[in-house]
Amino acid sequence: MSTLTPESPGAAVTVAPEALRIELAIGGMTCASCANRVERKLNKMDGVVASVNYATEKAHVEYPAGVEPEALVATVEAAGYTATLPPPPAAPSETPAPTDEIDPTASLRHRLLVSAVLAVPVVVVSMVPAFQFTYWQWLALVLTAPVVVWGAWPFHRAAWVNLRHGAATMDTLVSVGTLAALAWSVYALVWGTAGIPGMVHPFTLAVSRGGGAGQIYLEVAAGVTVFVLAGRYAEARSKRAAGAALRALLEMGAKDVAVLRDGVEERIPVAALAVGDRFVVRPGEKIATDGTVEDGTSAVDASMLTGEPVPVDVQPGSAVVGGCVNTSGRLVVAVTRVGADTRLAQMAKLVEDAQTGKAAVQRLADRVSSVFVPVVIALAVATLGFWIGTGEGVAAAFTAAVAVLIIACPCALGLATPTALLVGTGRGAQLGVLIKGPEVLESTRRVDTVVLDKTGTVTTGRMELVDTHVADGEDPDEALRMAGAVEDGSEHPIARAIADAARAADGAGLPGVSEFEAVHGLGVRGVVSELVDNRVVAHAVLVGRPALLANHDIELPASLIEAREKAENAGHTAVVVAWDGHARAVLTVADGIKPTSADAIRRLRALGLRPMLLTGDNGAAARTVAERVGIDPDDVIADVMPEDKVAVVTRLQGEGKVVAMIGDGVNDAAALATADLSLAMGTGTDVAIEASDLTLVRGDLLAAVDAVRLARRTLSTIRGNLFWAFAYNVAAVPVAAAGLLNPMIAGAAMAFSSVFVVTNSLRLRTFRSSTDRPV
Repeated sequence: MSTLTPESPGAAVTVAPEALRIELAIGGMTCASCANRVERKLNKMDGVVASVNYATEKAHVEYPAGVEPEALVATVEAAGYTATLPPPPAAPSETPAPTDEIDPTASLRHRLLVSAVLAVPVVVVSMVPAFQFTYWQWLALVLTAPVVVWGAWPFHRAAWVNLRHGAATMDTLVSVGTLAALAWSVYALVWGTAGIPGMVHPFTLAVSRGGGAGQIYLEVAAGVTVFVLAGRYAEARSKRAAGAALRALLEMGAKDVAVLRDGVEERIPVAALAVGDRFVVRPGEKIATDGTVEDGTSAVDASMLTGEPVPVDVQPGSAVVGGCVNTSGRLVVAVTRVGADTRLAQMAKLVEDAQTGKAAVQRLADRVSSVFVPVVIALAVATLGFWIGTGEGVAAAFTAAVAVLIIACPCALGLATPTALLVGTGRGAQLGVLIKGPEVLESTRRVDTVVLDKTGTVTTGRMELVDTHVADGEDPDEALRMAGAVEDGSEHPIARAIADAARAADGAGLPGVSEFEAVHGLGVRGVVSELVDNRVVAHAVLVGRPALLANHDIELPASLIEAREKAENAGHTAVVVAWDGHARAVLTVADGIKPTSADAIRRLRALGLRPMLLTGDNGAAARTVAERVGIDPDDVIADVMPEDKVAVVTRLQGEGKVVAMIGDGVNDAAALATADLSLAMGTGTDVAIEASDLTLVRGDLLAAVDAVRLARRTLSTIRGNLFWAFAYNVAAVPVAAAGLLNPMIAGAAMAFSSVFVVTNSLRLRTFRSSTDRPV
């Protein structure tokens, strides 16, 4: 067993002594290019080193003493975004006043709902001639105007910021397309013939040059705005969860603590603890902060921090870490570290640093738009100039130019990613896979290495009886029954594993025990009474380490010594059983391997991925597990602390590997945030889940295989959607540029592209689980 020591995290980047650090909350970013723009602006300041994370909407800035924080804020605002300084820290003794958390997505949700309510009637009345009553077009204008102006305001604002910096993104395309559709509709209604009473949209395939003055495109402007707002809202909700890992990690600690003052217990907030204070930890309670045990003995469950399934025995002088759970005896602990110096806070810093350094994948739509938008705008300008130059008149030229912009409006593009993601995530949820957002999908295509945590990922994370070896002439069932009866009085996980196995093997129930005693660090003893031939037979039973038997002058026979050594060499825990002065058996307890793990490893290899085992457990246990599930011994890395896991992932990335990390514990959170693709077991801790890109609800590794396959399939569908969403529009652009745009052609192209995108996305519903497919 290992001992808990409050290690410091891995080496941080060396900064000049005079450098100061600050974290700014950045607002107004709509894509990864925005984050890059803010980062470049800050880094242009003398002595400033900044890193901006689009996912968490934060900027981590190192700046010299001569630079005021307000100057950093001003630089961000000059780039067209907002920046907020962190609030001043509260005094340790102060209890922060409760505040209602403000949902940053509330404004976007409100904008989406209002726009949808206004847009639905516009789309219906514009597309169904039977509903086109007298003056319907003017009602459509009244309903569409607030959708395009107010509902799409975030896109207009972002497009203006991008324009100032010579960039074009999805926001530019949406803004230009919706404004062009609205502007042309207003022109056709006021100066053209579209505003006359009784006007209807004609359903004819005939085309005529310059005939656009009688057509309106209000349903295009309103529909595109709502579609893209819906996609943006879904993305915002996913992005908001990026910082939840840190909140969940810090919330793992105790909220209050029983501190000893003049021998009297007094409950105070954990924030009020100071180094040197003494506090009490009862069985089942969390240890409030890092410290040293002064009085009492117990076993501490540190699995969420260290990854080791076996609790750590502590006694006076042992170091303990805040956030771990005291499983048995009462402890008195002297505080050695508080606040940001604690191990839990250091782990939170690891996760935060990892998330900050993890570059967000720029949206596919933005990458395509960066080329498509300038081309469309250039074509529109060229069309305008060409028709004016040929003497067709300003009205005809303007009609053709605006038609180019309208036909390029990304109605299907607004559906391309959200629909595929919606169907893909829905199918994933049925299979036990939760995908957090479209930005995580691209990593699955490039991943070539899968790093697996052992405890709770490959194994169950629970101690199980795996073998019973008895001395010559002894009955294995009797040995297990005797051991289980005594261990049933202990709360130790190893004891629970033996007792549960004995209870399951003996349907009649365990015999009674008297004079039970737990010998700290050695095991348990008691008197087991059984009814044999109508008389009570009592046996003095010892269960625990060999040292417990040695204290009672009981020697182990050679066969049991060999069995114990074999178990320990495999990294398992060996428990010796003796009664009536003789050693009878050795029980082997280990962290059980999940039944699907070996099959999952084979399937991961079939996907072209290299599995590696990374664990805080000892090397012997790790190699035994690796051998049983099919992982090469050279790909086993054991005895690592949380910060070491980050270093391993970083080293693999430095070797050119694209790394996926699968874990379930707090000790995996920082490595999950560092990896190119992170998958958390849904049976694990909230911190690991929040720090991951994909969550495996089923809690077995076959779900990880499904996650990789489904993510790759979903990404492929999104790429196909994007291609066809643009292809249909591009095909009609020459018609528009030629001045032959007919509303039927425009409507058909947009409708067909949208239907195709949705239908293509629905194909994801046929995705089959790995359990239904042979390797």
